[in-house]
Amino acid sequence: MPNTTAPRIHLGPGHDTALAAGIQRAGGVLVPLADAEAVVWAQGPGTFPAQLPDTVRWVQLPSAGIEPWLAAGLVDDRRIWTSAAGAYAGNVAEHALLLLLAGVRGLTEQARAVSWRKSEFDPRVGTLRGATVAIVGCGGIGRAMIPLLTAFGADVLAVTRSGIPVPGAAETLDATRTDEIWSRADHFVIAAPATAETAHLVDADTLARMKPTAWIVNVARGTLIDTEALVNALRDNTIGGAALDVTDPEPLPDGHPLWTLPNALITPHIANPATGLTRALADHVAANIERFAAGQPLHAVIDTARGY
Repeated sequence: MPNTTAPRIHLGPGHDTALAAGIQRAGGVLVPLADAEAVVWAQGPGTFPAQLPDTVRWVQLPSAGIEPWLAAGLVDDRRIWTSAAGAYAGNVAEHALLLLLAGVRGLTEQARAVSWRKSEFDPRVGTLRGATVAIVGCGGIGRAMIPLLTAFGADVLAVTRSGIPVPGAAETLDATRTDEIWSRADHFVIAAPATAETAHLVDADTLARMKPTAWIVNVARGTLIDTEALVNALRDNTIGGAALDVTDPEPLPDGHPLWTLPNALITPHIANPATGLTRALADHVAANIERFAAGQPLHAVIDTARGY
């Protein structure tokens, strides 16, 4: 029988009224930490309690990326931990599409121009219509991108860990076949989690196999791309360009070549704007509280072995 008792939720510091309202809307009751069976945390790991009461069976974290939480040794195996993976997918997908369109349409150079320049034919300026876009790590963000890309006439080649067909994708490959995409796709969106296995997923070898007009967009983590190899590829025009919302290192230092290369576009990790953070997280938390109360599997459960 489902558990119909109202879940006792402790809401950590730094929250606003929208998050509290989302908890209560889902049937949760706000209580002190000592009385809680679940914790919804709204800040980073630096202020997280050193110890949790044994009564806490579930912890909801505020971010999709959990590397700092794992590095701090806070995520244990004594209770369920969930991230915000998927909560911000729509916002990030919209930004990724913006970056890709800006690159493919040549806006990176045009926006920096200080005089009128026009040529009858520029092979670096293209269109998404008829293009194949590979989404590497086609989870929540990738799935939100698919209808956006197909609306522009592009086909999507999805890469996932399992290889289970992704709705809307022309083809889905499992992660062991990632090597196949670099020469097949016209453009790339990197949306995979940052793990030891995905570090420098895009390196000098993969860049060399891409088409000379290919654009690569990264809205995941900067470590998925070998920055030095990318800078060399951009300088040599090995690929069309790169549009990055995340970098390695991050923040990207002043004077770094990526700031001034004409075929590079950098945004400072703003794919998920602050204006949409609270609402998206509140909806995610509310859905998980309803599932928690009903004894159903929660969304975005963290697998410590995989690191996400």
